[in-house]
Amino acid sequence: MRTFLVAATGLPTILPTAALVVVVCFWLLALVRITGVDSFDADVDLRAWRLGGVPVAVALSLLTVLAWGLSVSAAVLLTVFRPPGAVAGPLRLAAAAGALLLAWAAACLIVRPLHRLFPDEPAAAVPPPPGHAA
Repeated sequence: MRTFLVAATGLPTILPTAALVVVVCFWLLALVRITGVDSFDADVDLRAWRLGGVPVAVALSLLTVLAWGLSVSAAVLLTVFRPPGAVAGPLRLAAAAGALLLAWAAACLIVRPLHRLFPDEPAAAVPPPPGHAA
Protein backbone atom coordinates (compact mmCIF):
# COMPACT_ATOMS: atom_id res chain seq x y z
CA MET A 1 0.00 0.00 0.00
CA ARG A 2 2.88 2.34 0.76
CA THR A 3 4.31 1.78 -2.73
CA PHE A 4 0.95 2.73 -4.25
CA LEU A 5 0.66 5.91 -2.16
CA VAL A 6 4.23 6.95 -2.96
CA ALA A 7 3.62 6.31 -6.65
CA ALA A 8 0.32 8.24 -6.67
CA THR A 9 1.73 11.26 -4.83
CA GLY A 10 5.22 11.38 -6.28
CA LEU A 11 6.42 13.34 -9.27
CA PRO A 12 5.27 13.31 -12.07
CA THR A 13 2.18 11.27 -11.11
CA ILE A 14 0.97 13.95 -8.69
CA LEU A 15 -0.35 15.91 -11.69
CA PRO A 16 -2.93 13.31 -12.79
CA THR A 17 -3.68 12.63 -9.11
CA ALA A 18 -4.57 16.30 -8.59
CA ALA A 19 -6.68 16.23 -11.76
CA LEU A 20 -8.46 13.12 -10.47
CA VAL A 21 -9.32 14.92 -7.22
CA VAL A 22 -10.84 17.77 -9.27
CA VAL A 23 -12.84 15.28 -11.37
CA VAL A 24 -14.18 13.50 -8.27
CA CYS A 25 -15.18 16.83 -6.70
CA PHE A 26 -16.92 17.89 -9.93
CA TRP A 27 -18.93 14.67 -10.10
CA LEU A 28 -19.87 14.96 -6.42
CA LEU A 29 -21.17 18.48 -7.13
CA ALA A 30 -23.04 17.15 -10.18
CA LEU A 31 -24.51 14.36 -8.05
CA VAL A 32 -26.06 16.85 -5.63
CA ARG A 33 -27.12 19.02 -8.61
CA ILE A 34 -25.00 22.05 -7.73
CA THR A 35 -23.51 21.94 -11.21
CA GLY A 36 -24.57 20.33 -14.47
CA VAL A 37 -22.82 17.69 -16.51
CA ASP A 38 -22.98 20.03 -19.52
CA SER A 39 -21.48 23.02 -17.67
CA PHE A 40 -18.45 23.30 -19.96
CA ASP A 41 -20.05 22.38 -23.29
CA ALA A 42 -20.46 25.99 -24.46
CA ASP A 43 -16.84 26.79 -23.65
CA VAL A 44 -14.92 23.87 -25.14
CA ASP A 45 -15.20 21.92 -28.39
CA LEU A 46 -13.32 18.62 -28.21
CA ARG A 47 -13.96 17.49 -31.79
CA ALA A 48 -10.43 18.49 -32.84
CA TRP A 49 -9.11 16.11 -30.16
CA ARG A 50 -11.44 13.32 -31.42
CA LEU A 51 -13.31 13.41 -28.11
CA GLY A 52 -16.48 15.09 -29.40
CA GLY A 53 -19.97 13.68 -29.23
CA VAL A 54 -20.25 13.53 -25.44
CA PRO A 55 -20.30 16.30 -22.82
CA VAL A 56 -16.89 17.81 -22.15
CA ALA A 57 -17.06 16.71 -18.50
CA VAL A 58 -17.57 13.08 -19.52
CA ALA A 59 -14.73 13.10 -22.07
CA LEU A 60 -12.22 14.82 -19.80
CA SER A 61 -13.23 12.73 -16.79
CA LEU A 62 -12.67 9.58 -18.79
CA LEU A 63 -9.31 10.86 -20.01
CA THR A 64 -8.28 11.82 -16.46
CA VAL A 65 -9.25 8.47 -14.92
CA LEU A 66 -7.44 6.52 -17.64
CA ALA A 67 -4.33 8.73 -17.45
CA TRP A 68 -4.23 8.48 -13.68
CA GLY A 69 -4.61 4.69 -13.67
CA LEU A 70 -1.96 4.16 -16.32
CA SER A 71 0.42 6.67 -14.76
CA VAL A 72 0.16 5.19 -11.26
CA SER A 73 0.52 1.67 -12.66
CA ALA A 74 3.66 2.67 -14.55
CA ALA A 75 5.07 4.40 -11.46
CA VAL A 76 4.42 1.33 -9.29
CA LEU A 77 6.07 -0.93 -11.85
CA LEU A 78 9.07 1.38 -12.07
CA THR A 79 9.30 1.45 -8.26
CA VAL A 80 9.15 -2.33 -7.97
CA PHE A 81 11.52 -3.01 -10.88
CA ARG A 82 13.86 -0.16 -10.11
CA PRO A 83 16.27 0.50 -13.00
CA PRO A 84 19.90 1.03 -11.99
CA GLY A 85 21.52 4.45 -11.98
CA ALA A 86 20.12 7.88 -12.72
CA VAL A 87 17.82 6.67 -15.48
CA ALA A 88 14.85 6.25 -13.09
CA GLY A 89 13.80 9.93 -13.10
CA PRO A 90 13.64 10.42 -16.87
CA LEU A 91 12.06 6.98 -17.22
CA ARG A 92 9.23 7.95 -14.82
CA LEU A 93 8.66 11.15 -16.79
CA ALA A 94 8.56 9.23 -20.08
CA ALA A 95 6.20 6.67 -18.55
CA ALA A 96 3.83 9.43 -17.39
CA ALA A 97 3.86 11.05 -20.84
CA GLY A 98 3.28 7.67 -22.46
CA ALA A 99 0.42 7.00 -20.04
CA LEU A 100 -1.23 10.27 -21.08
CA LEU A 101 -0.91 9.45 -24.77
CA LEU A 102 -2.22 5.94 -24.26
CA ALA A 103 -5.10 7.27 -22.14
CA TRP A 104 -6.01 9.75 -24.89
CA ALA A 105 -6.06 7.00 -27.51
CA ALA A 106 -8.20 4.78 -25.27
CA ALA A 107 -10.55 7.67 -24.45
CA CYS A 108 -11.03 8.35 -28.18
CA LEU A 109 -12.04 4.73 -28.68
CA ILE A 110 -14.39 4.72 -25.69
CA VAL A 111 -16.05 8.07 -26.47
CA ARG A 112 -17.07 7.03 -29.99
CA PRO A 113 -19.76 4.50 -28.93
CA LEU A 114 -20.83 6.72 -25.99
CA HIS A 115 -22.14 9.29 -28.46
CA ARG A 116 -25.37 7.29 -28.78
CA LEU A 117 -26.12 8.02 -25.11
CA PHE A 118 -25.86 11.79 -25.71
CA PRO A 119 -27.91 12.61 -28.84
CA ASP A 120 -27.90 16.36 -28.11
CA GLU A 121 -24.13 16.59 -28.48
CA PRO A 122 -22.65 17.36 -31.91
CA ALA A 123 -21.01 14.33 -33.48
CA ALA A 124 -17.29 14.20 -33.94
CA ALA A 125 -16.29 15.46 -37.35
CA VAL A 126 -15.31 12.61 -39.63
CA PRO A 127 -12.86 13.75 -42.31
CA PRO A 128 -13.68 12.73 -45.88
CA PRO A 129 -11.55 9.98 -47.42
CA PRO A 130 -8.38 11.14 -49.21
CA GLY A 131 -9.00 12.26 -52.77
CA HIS A 132 -12.73 12.82 -52.19
CA ALA A 133 -13.98 16.11 -53.57
CA ALA A 134 -16.36 18.00 -51.31
